Amino acid sequence: MKVRVMRPGDVRQVVVIEAASAATPWTRRMFMAELGRATSLDLVVVRGAGVLGYAMVTRYAEVWHILNLCIDPAQRERGLGGLLLDELFRRADVYANLGYTLEVRVSNEKAIRLYRRKGFVDHGVRPGYYSDNSEDALIMWRRGGPEDQRA
Repeated sequence: MKVRVMRPGDVRQVVVIEAASAATPWTRRMFMAELGRATSLDLVVVRGAGVLGYAMVTRYAEVWHILNLCIDPAQRERGLGGLLLDELFRRADVYANLGYTLEVRVSNEKAIRLYRRKGFVDHGVRPGYYSDNSEDALIMWRRGGPEDQRA
């Protein structure tokens, strides 16, 4: 297995994983639009020609925002999410002053545990954030949170 930059040819497999995982899945067009942005760092974890998971991340002025991180349901619980995050940090930390943020469903306990293990801390809740069921989102930061911007 290895982590590499996502290519347009990966999007077909990424969309299949997304559809199997998300209540309101991104479309192929959404993935392609993010993939083409100069401020994005989009990664896939692959075995051979097969995509096992992906991370869609974009850089704003002072932060990396993890927009979407997903592992094929048949490949979960094997450390692939952590592998993607480790590679993201390795590549993105060249911008040492930037932190990372994300939103995660409050019910997604496994993802929350992973993010905490990787140094993210809880930073509030967005009530009713998810449109499919109005579930709240937990806001998490790893370095570079709003309090760090004031320092």
